[in-house]
Amino acid sequence: MLLEREAELAQVAEALRAGAAGDSSLVLLTGPMGIGRTALLQQLPMLAEGEEIHVLRANAAPVEQDFALGVVRQLFDSLLTGVPEELHECRLGGEGDLYRTVFSDDAPLLDDGGTRTMPEEALYGLRSAVAAVSADSPLLILVDDLQWVDAPSLRWLAFLVKRLHGLRAVVVCALRDGYRRPGDPLLRELVDAARRELRPAPLSLGATKEVIHEQFGVPGDEEFARACHETSAGNPLFLKSVLADLAMSGLRPTAEQVEAVRSLRPALLRERLAGSLRVQPRPARDLAAAIAVLGGQAEPDLLARLAGLDPIGFLATLRDLHEVGLLAAEQEPRFLHRVVQDAVESSMTVAERERLHDAAAALLYHDGRPAELVAAQLMAVTSSSHPWAVEVLRAAADTALRRGAPRTAARYLRRALLDGSLAGEGRARLLIDLATAERGFDPAACERHISQAIPLLTTPRLRAAAALRISPTIVGLGPPSAIDLLHQVAEDLGPATSLEGTARDVALRLEARLRHAGHEDPAELAAAVERLSALGEDPALITAAERELTAVLLNSAVLTARWPAAEVSRLANRILEREPATSEQVHTPLPLVVIGLVAADSVRGISSWLAMEQQTRRQGGTVADALVNVQQAMVLSARGRVSQAREYAERAVRLAEVHWQEAGVVSTLALTRVALDLQDPVLIERILDGPGRRRSSSLALTATLQFAKAAQDAGNGRWTSALETLLACGRQLEASGWRNPVLFAWRPWAAELHRRVGDPGAAGALAEEELLRTKEWGAPVALGRALRVKARLLGGDQGVRLLRESVDVLRASADELELARTLLSLGRQLRPGGEATAVLQEAGGLAAACGVPWLVERIRAADGSGASAAPPEAALTRTERTVASLVGRGLTNQEVAAELGVSSRAIEKHLTSSYRKLGVSGRRELIELLPRMDS
Repeated sequence: MLLEREAELAQVAEALRAGAAGDSSLVLLTGPMGIGRTALLQQLPMLAEGEEIHVLRANAAPVEQDFALGVVRQLFDSLLTGVPEELHECRLGGEGDLYRTVFSDDAPLLDDGGTRTMPEEALYGLRSAVAAVSADSPLLILVDDLQWVDAPSLRWLAFLVKRLHGLRAVVVCALRDGYRRPGDPLLRELVDAARRELRPAPLSLGATKEVIHEQFGVPGDEEFARACHETSAGNPLFLKSVLADLAMSGLRPTAEQVEAVRSLRPALLRERLAGSLRVQPRPARDLAAAIAVLGGQAEPDLLARLAGLDPIGFLATLRDLHEVGLLAAEQEPRFLHRVVQDAVESSMTVAERERLHDAAAALLYHDGRPAELVAAQLMAVTSSSHPWAVEVLRAAADTALRRGAPRTAARYLRRALLDGSLAGEGRARLLIDLATAERGFDPAACERHISQAIPLLTTPRLRAAAALRISPTIVGLGPPSAIDLLHQVAEDLGPATSLEGTARDVALRLEARLRHAGHEDPAELAAAVERLSALGEDPALITAAERELTAVLLNSAVLTARWPAAEVSRLANRILEREPATSEQVHTPLPLVVIGLVAADSVRGISSWLAMEQQTRRQGGTVADALVNVQQAMVLSARGRVSQAREYAERAVRLAEVHWQEAGVVSTLALTRVALDLQDPVLIERILDGPGRRRSSSLALTATLQFAKAAQDAGNGRWTSALETLLACGRQLEASGWRNPVLFAWRPWAAELHRRVGDPGAAGALAEEELLRTKEWGAPVALGRALRVKARLLGGDQGVRLLRESVDVLRASADELELARTLLSLGRQLRPGGEATAVLQEAGGLAAACGVPWLVERIRAADGSGASAAPPEAALTRTERTVASLVGRGLTNQEVAAELGVSSRAIEKHLTSSYRKLGVSGRRELIELLPRMDS
């Protein structure tokens, strides 16, 4: 299919008409590779259909350049096709000697390509043969790839086009861009003799759509077509190669395949481009290689120096590469397509590539360029003799870590370790740097490299500091090998009381790690609480080490509920007041403070601290990223904001899929809390079928999964089984010393199950025990829940009194979900209408804001007036609420998109969804509604 070539066809047709009248001419078809010269040339014989016009054709090729008169033979072979051999001389106008000299199988070989020995009479004879044929009917002579024509044939063509007068012929030659300046005077003469030069233009978007339709049999999506057009720059060869690869992969021309279009690198196209590059002059090949090595954004001066070109030569060679069809623009060193980069690289040997990358590294280093630019070149070299290579790679790794790219940092450092000159503490420091990068995404590798580094370090303090680079677990058990390593270095260093300065801080941090390693041992927990008490009411929190140790000791007090919630909250907040929010905190025990604040029902002030922490890191796929999202999910769950908590918990689970050990445990804990609050059987089943059930011995995870199993049994009506699971879980927690009524509220649930299976005595005993413990602990959420459970068991006026007390207590809690549940229980106990309606209305608003559909439905069922319908703003997702908030600040859609780093189209979709959910007609009404929405 030939598209958008009507103008070229019309000009050749006009030349043919002039030629038939005796005005012969040469027409030149030019353009870069793949623009469609050959396709256009193949279409030209159709202009002769229905006319008495002889068509002579020849296709030149690089491998046939040494075949003397190969193109001439092709032209005349097409003239002699179908004519008996004995009549060949007649067809050639009686030139018998010419036939035997040039066309016979035993024709003498021509020396030196025939340029010196081909006699003038042979040239005139061939021209006479053409004249004889054109006397009968006009001639259309087509020669493709003029740049590859053998020298004798080129000499004859140059001779012919100067002597077209008197003939009725049109010669059309196709010449690829980039071959106008070879030192061949014959080719230059031929080009100069052209009367017309036709340059087919790149295909338009409309033509691109037609090619897509032809390839797939269906029209392509608009977005798909635009991506194809932009990627191919309208070059038919590039376009068809990409489409053919897509079709072979079974993909369809839809918007979902836009990224595939932009990333495809067709192998056949690559080989064709590589072949074209191999025949280019040396400067063009060197410059293309320099662009491939340094990248299209490299400065011209650097590219010229790497390619060994002076400024004038650089510009000329750049123009040549553009004419060949490898560059996107004449003066811009950027490849037309990604596949060009592949073609350039495939045309180089391994040794050539390494030499160029090594030279590029030296060039960039001595030019004072950023370390990561130099390191990118060193990464492509197996070994480098530059004395500065290791330090550059370390500096690049440090930069990558600061911008939140630990995997990139680790690659730089692994490459640096290949330097055979590294030994002793120098190698140890490099191993420690590598472990620091790896702890965010590969904890096992981190521990391995720290273990390799420690024997190379010379002092106990250095060995202990290195061991602290291993990230602690938060709620799971650390690997025994890591704990043994901590014990070893702590014993070598000695107790903190005998040390000063940095060594003391290291010892305190080691103590924190080792005490936390025993957090499932009741004796260790008790010792930790005693150690906390020994610090006094106002422990020193001056250094980070003191804050880490206090966080671990405070966690022991939380798990055992040996300190009241108010004291836990006070001390935890003191730690956060003195601890700046940084992304590195996930590699310390400090996240335990968040657990303590959740257990103390004191999370209102922590959200801003967590937000600051999250802003200090870029979202990625590391364990640290997962833990940050878990913390957000825990705080939102503690506030009863279940739907928002689910977003963070789901994201944490996705981030933890590759690295299960620690991030998988804590993300499952957060997601299970969400699933239980939502009473979502599908989500609960997914959690129970997940890998955590088989791959972790953490008590926290074991107990959480037992809660999920009990919920699954209870949802299926298996009350006894659910009760047995909960009681077994409770015994295990009690045996380990974990008694906190907020973190593991198994008694209220077990009491309800006892009631369901007909054992009110056991239910009452558990409810009473829970009430006593919650009063001791003092967190409003636990006390309010215990009062509600006991009220449901007692019923009557006494139950109503306890429910009113529960409501009063929970109004001081951050957990709006627990308040909504108690309000529902109270509304059911009150007489319909009046107070009951008001209570249920409040419950409905809270339940909807929390995003708990089952509770909303129960409240609606309890309220016959329907007044408890959920406020529409509660249904907004976190992203929709963020967009609405930015709109409320007066930002346009484009400004909101820029703020969030998304497209304007995405913002429009979020706003449209918000309008629908909120029941408003547009932006003005949305802004008016914003004050009613909880930020």
